[in-house]
Amino acid sequence: MEFSLHANRLSHESGTVQLMEDLEVARQFEGPVSMLGGGNPAHIDAVEQRFREQMQHIANDQTTFARMVGDYDAPKGNSRFITLLADMLNRQFDWGLTPDNIAITNGSQSSFGLIFNLLAGDFPDGNFRPVLLPITPEYVGYADVGIASQPLFEGHRPTIERLPDQMFKYRIDLSSLHIDKRYGAVCVSRPTNPTGNVITDAELDSLSKRCEQHRVPLIIDGAYGLPFPGILFKAAKPRWNTNTVLCLSLSKLGLAGLRTGIVIADTPLIELIRNGNAINALAPSRVGPELIAPLLPNDELLTLCRDHIRPFYETRSAWAIDRVKHHLGHLPIRIHQSEGAIFLWIWFEDLPVTSDTLYRSLAQQGVFVLSGHHFFPGLQDDWRHRHQCIRINFAAPESSLERGLGIIAQTVAALYP
Repeated sequence: MEFSLHANRLSHESGTVQLMEDLEVARQFEGPVSMLGGGNPAHIDAVEQRFREQMQHIANDQTTFARMVGDYDAPKGNSRFITLLADMLNRQFDWGLTPDNIAITNGSQSSFGLIFNLLAGDFPDGNFRPVLLPITPEYVGYADVGIASQPLFEGHRPTIERLPDQMFKYRIDLSSLHIDKRYGAVCVSRPTNPTGNVITDAELDSLSKRCEQHRVPLIIDGAYGLPFPGILFKAAKPRWNTNTVLCLSLSKLGLAGLRTGIVIADTPLIELIRNGNAINALAPSRVGPELIAPLLPNDELLTLCRDHIRPFYETRSAWAIDRVKHHLGHLPIRIHQSEGAIFLWIWFEDLPVTSDTLYRSLAQQGVFVLSGHHFFPGLQDDWRHRHQCIRINFAAPESSLERGLGIIAQTVAALYP
């Protein structure tokens, strides 16, 4: 069987494929497993109980259940959910949204596949405009969604601030960052997957002003952020205006299996996303919107985030950092300051092997992490640092994390002279 040139994009090594495949490899592994590499959220009892109650209510309502599982939604997504979401966001933040500013997709990955290729790539004037990532490392899932013949992303190297107690923090190097019409869009995740970094309000203001000045759209990936699921451990303000594309998700509420993405943007982009949904998938899923819509009018969704989701992850983050230092503190490591999301980013200074080699060694022992080299899309220079980091998911059960960290410590200790 012969394949088109497009197939090359799906046949090379991909961090996105690896992290999802590892979920199945781990299930089939013979022996104890510590799955610390995927993006699965934690199972938070109080949150899951509320979702079960709502799902049971839907199942008991013959009309609602039949509509949810048996009928296509509109290509733009569930109109009731969209209207209620616009009302909630306007009530909370006074953004002046209408339902025309919101579309639903089949998960954030589907959102990015549409948005990046709509805003970047080949343009009618003959120019190629990439997406600028103003700080790397950045989300691994961006790297492979471009359909253009040229690389779709240009990554920007951060500055590193070394902090006390084996911690560190990446910062946007604003002094060397230049935004102009060379770019189709600028994109940041907030908080950042994989590091847990939260760019400051001042940094986001600077990016927003520069983007508006040159009429370059600013994409904010809020999959872990504001206004929901709100997994941030420091003060930050949610942002939106007509030059901003805000991408949200239901996944990190604990609903990753429902594959529901949300895009908030100016109307022309929303109309293109609607068309893309229809062409590629006919319509997005109804299940997530039907489940969550009743939690919007009284802000119950935001209450769940504030009272249960954020406190759970903030407590777990502190515990995980303590356990990393317990197991690995004798090694030359630094942990990125954990300001949000569900991951710890560990930097092994002067690691004698690459992070990919370390990943493969750990996988053979039933410990699955993510090699850091996958998280630098569009960064052209061969920065040694990018091969010295791993990402671990601290949403894993505590016993699994404890076991995995012990094996990581033994494995890495044997590598250093």
